[in-house]
Amino acid sequence: MGAKGMRAISCSIMALLLLAATAIVDAQEPVKPDQGSPTVPVSPQSPQAPAVPESEQPGAGAQVRTGSQFGENGERSLVSRLGRLLADHQFLELEDLLNASEDASANRADANDKLKPEQKQLFRGVLANRENKPQESIRLLQPLLDKLKPATPTPEEKLLRKTLAEDYLRAGDLARANQAFLEFEYRFGGSLSADERAEVELPVKLLPLIFQFPPMTVEPGAPFSLPYDRDALGLTDVPVFVDGASHDWMLDPTAPFNLICHSSAKEIGLKISDEVATVNSITGRPMQVHAAVIPRFTIGTVTYRDMPVFIFEDRDYYFPHSKYQVRGVLGYPAVSALGSLTITAESNIEVQPGEKGERTTSGARFFLDGDRVIAALGKPGDERMFVVDASGQQTYLSSRYYAEHTEDFAEKKMQLLNVPGMQDQPPAPAYVADAVTLGVGKTPVTVHFVQVLTEPLGNAALDDTYGTLGMDVLDELKSYTFDYRTMRFAVRNE
Repeated sequence: MGAKGMRAISCSIMALLLLAATAIVDAQEPVKPDQGSPTVPVSPQSPQAPAVPESEQPGAGAQVRTGSQFGENGERSLVSRLGRLLADHQFLELEDLLNASEDASANRADANDKLKPEQKQLFRGVLANRENKPQESIRLLQPLLDKLKPATPTPEEKLLRKTLAEDYLRAGDLARANQAFLEFEYRFGGSLSADERAEVELPVKLLPLIFQFPPMTVEPGAPFSLPYDRDALGLTDVPVFVDGASHDWMLDPTAPFNLICHSSAKEIGLKISDEVATVNSITGRPMQVHAAVIPRFTIGTVTYRDMPVFIFEDRDYYFPHSKYQVRGVLGYPAVSALGSLTITAESNIEVQPGEKGERTTSGARFFLDGDRVIAALGKPGDERMFVVDASGQQTYLSSRYYAEHTEDFAEKKMQLLNVPGMQDQPPAPAYVADAVTLGVGKTPVTVHFVQVLTEPLGNAALDDTYGTLGMDVLDELKSYTFDYRTMRFAVRNE
């Protein structure tokens, strides 16, 4: 997927401060972008968006983290510990600490170990976002934003606005998502790093093309099974019907939008928008996209009405070495609406759609962080966070894994690894682990001959988890399941 890994950057906050209680209530709030004029946000270099200190920016310090670290400079306050857990994607520990703090709050004497209501509400809302509960997250976070009127943008406001914007996008409220991302850009455009800007590029640029479209609706049917193919890239292609015409689309659960090539859109007769946006983060090269609405889109027994889709020029998503043309991409909006999908070694996808479909309750919990699926793998109570990338080929473990298993490589010879998503960077030093066993719930999964990076890459998306499981590992399994209703990732290896 080219630069896909590069645009997946975590929203890391080193120390989260008090929100509404510390806001300058009497300050004049800047005029917000008008939703009716979505294409005129303040320039990223605007002086009205002052920079957040580097130590508080998402991703800061990722290159030196080797595990959960609470606070900076020895600080051990509860809010600092929660902020560090969030930055490290330690969502299970974050949840446990929040619950423990609520249970013991009445008995705590140390003010550093108490959360004020606004702080608690912020952390609960962000955790709900990571758990794919956008409506609950909106319920918790929107009141905080309504009360917040800071004179100067702050790290906690940055986290709040980014999370809410993602919530509205996942909930399918395109108008509010568009407004939220424009306001985020207005407040923080000048302080975003290149990686952060790549992460929000698609919603910031593409939502203005579709925010006035009718909302997509989903009509789930009975459970079904359908065949899939491995395309020339080794990724999963599934049969779909686009307004009655049969096509094969690439399955990419982490893509924030659905895509279709221009020739297919023209063949189907879609009404293509005159407006166009130029984006870089889909393939790593500039590509122009238009927008359209697919009146009826079908996968198995599930029917989508008024599905928004972005149209790319065929040549922009063509791989000449493999002579493969991407015809369409089935992203998160469509995949998550399927409820639960199981990909089997027998080249079938089994789907349990709707609220009545069978639910997965075993396996490992997984979370959504930006456009990444992050699963908690390992022994219960001692899990580590790994990215599960069903649209990437290569599995590797990060320097965080190496830091905890350095002795395992004492007698091995170092080699160089070309890291996926960083092809423009020099190869990184790595070892090859003959076998690594990871627990997916109660099921052990052994990965053979996997590359282990020895040094951080300076990229939070690659450094701040323990590794990435790609299709080379997933294809060795009898089956693997993503259930977006229970947020469980389950596997079967025999």
